[in-house]
Amino acid sequence: MDIKSFSYLVPLTVSLMLSSCGNATTSNEAKDTSQVVKSNSSADTTQLPPVETGTANTEYKPAFAGQTRIGGVKTKTAYKVDEIATKIGSPWAVVPMPDGRLMVTDKTGFMQIFGTDGKVQKKVTGFPKVNSNGQGGLLDVAFDPDFVQNRTIYWTFSEDHGKGNLMAVAKGQLSADESKVENPMVIFRATPDLKSTLHYGSRIAFDKDGNMYVSTGERSILEGRKQAQWLNSGLGKIYKLTKEGKPAPGNPFLNQKDAMPEIFSYGHRNPQGIALHPVTGDLWEVEFGPRGGDELNLIKAGKNYGWPTITYGIEYSGGKIGDAIQQKEGMEQPVYYWDPVLSPSGIVFYTGDAIPEWKNNLFIGGLSSMHIARIVIDENNKVVGEEILLADKKERFRDVAYLDGKLYTVTDGGKMFVIAKQ
Repeated sequence: MDIKSFSYLVPLTVSLMLSSCGNATTSNEAKDTSQVVKSNSSADTTQLPPVETGTANTEYKPAFAGQTRIGGVKTKTAYKVDEIATKIGSPWAVVPMPDGRLMVTDKTGFMQIFGTDGKVQKKVTGFPKVNSNGQGGLLDVAFDPDFVQNRTIYWTFSEDHGKGNLMAVAKGQLSADESKVENPMVIFRATPDLKSTLHYGSRIAFDKDGNMYVSTGERSILEGRKQAQWLNSGLGKIYKLTKEGKPAPGNPFLNQKDAMPEIFSYGHRNPQGIALHPVTGDLWEVEFGPRGGDELNLIKAGKNYGWPTITYGIEYSGGKIGDAIQQKEGMEQPVYYWDPVLSPSGIVFYTGDAIPEWKNNLFIGGLSSMHIARIVIDENNKVVGEEILLADKKERFRDVAYLDGKLYTVTDGGKMFVIAKQ
């Protein structure tokens, strides 16, 4: 195929902007373009300035050194960026299938199976109706650890329920011809339902025992915001569930009165990215702050992550949130935060060796920031470097996936890119 190539130096600078969810086009058209990214720098975190140069929304001070605006890093290995698909609809998640293809959810209510060349192979239908208004729709998808035997998939979606709507988790079987999901059934609902089109979360991640973590937001409106702190509410939480949607064994609130036993952690605003560290197995999460204060968290069982009592952000109007405090006993500090915001969505750890300096680094899709953030985390779970990638594409990066030494990403503009060693 005809691939256009050119070289440039990284890191790239990016201007951050706050925008609403983008509208994507609705048809697929493969497009072959490529960029080769080279760097001859051996710079490390002590030699490069922070990648964030914008003015912060607040004068709040970090709780510890390195909690925000860490020094920059630069990828030394040459890599290429290929735009392999355009006009693929309104993609929300891109997830590797057990056979090495890619499943992409579309927020309007269906999924598509792509080859790694960016070509659509199948459209999958038969899902329960979604409420795709605002930030809602068909959201994440995950494959049962025994998918090869049972063909079961799990997905999250925004569902009309009661007098409002909520985030629901469902399961079903991918048909033999891959054209539809069979026997779809909802196995969990993040109650209560509210009248809001915002802050559903959500992502799914299976652990080594076959249980799944599921994240959900607090629905943005004040009625939901306060419930992020309530253990009898399903809003603003990370759950740990069995494949049947029941509380996982060992959950921290299993035997606590007036607490939902499915809850694993609480005090979250809108967590759209979760991933398990490939070495430690720890659960990492990113969530949207308000105006400032997007967070990267290391999630521990039973812990309170503070929202809305503590935050490094302010209201979109400029007003303070609560008592305008950033620390409180009994509430967890983020490992890292951003101000101005990254608008973090899907995340993934790079587990391959093709680009050695990326090994076990975390990659975060940025929406309003319009770039992918590479985050270097050391053995003490501290962020020690940050790099901006793909800022020149001027896209809202909704999700990032790792497969066979490469990163695949989908955007709100309906594009798919692959990043690979040159």
